[in-house]
Amino acid sequence: MAATSGLLQNDLKKVIAYSTCSQLGYMIFVCGLSGYTVSLFHLSTHAFFKALLFLSAGAVIHAVASEQDLRRFGGLRQLLPYTYAAFFVGSIALMGVPFLSGFYSKDLILEVAGGTLLISANFAYSLGVISAFFTSFYSFRLLHLAFYGTSRASRLPLTQTHELSPRMATTLFILALGSVFLGIFGRDIFVGLGTDF
Repeated sequence: MAATSGLLQNDLKKVIAYSTCSQLGYMIFVCGLSGYTVSLFHLSTHAFFKALLFLSAGAVIHAVASEQDLRRFGGLRQLLPYTYAAFFVGSIALMGVPFLSGFYSKDLILEVAGGTLLISANFAYSLGVISAFFTSFYSFRLLHLAFYGTSRASRLPLTQTHELSPRMATTLFILALGSVFLGIFGRDIFVGLGTDF
């Protein structure tokens, strides 16, 4: 339900907020299958890429004079290249693109649900796959409306746009590293063979 709510939102932060609710749904349904460490693993990876998305969204909103309506964005990729790169990394990690942190944790949730021989687990697996499709859809939609195409903003905010300060850029860089590498380096700690986590 949260994933479908995020499909047609036009507020930049609301799309990310509904995405958070959707990812919490993944964590809860794997807890229902007794995959508590898998849920905690996804919580940990999710913390990095969702923090990256929210801070990147804040940087975009700050750069365009507090505008949050996606219908008034567009073409920001050239004006905010570093913010775009951070937003892109966060979005593809959220989608579960292979070898990023979201891939390892979200796909493990779907594997647990798909490999459990219960009708309820198979139903949860089906809903999880549909939700993963919706997540990809609204993530691509968000990237497209905000950063690609021609600008739909008024001229004044565009002339005042500015890139991140070095402190903020460093913070986004650290979160981007976690969004990329926490899955591969953290999976053995959380859910590896013989772990006592």
